[in-house]
Amino acid sequence: MDLNLDRINELARKQRTEGLTEEEIKEQVQLRAQYVAAIRRNLRSQLENIDILEPDGTITKLSEKKVKREEE
Repeated sequence: MDLNLDRINELARKQRTEGLTEEEIKEQVQLRAQYVAAIRRNLRSQLENIDILEPDGTITKLSEKKVKREEE
């Protein structure tokens, strides 16, 4: 992940200073898409591990609450 972020930043700097070739633009788009996908996976994982304390004192996982809402 760090290597991808380094390369994304390198391409962004080059884009601002001298411009990118078609190949570099394609690489930049691909790397950014991979980065965004990784961020979404990490966020989803964090959200799935959140527990909610209900007013009646029970604890429900956020992911279970989503499933119940979708069933209704």
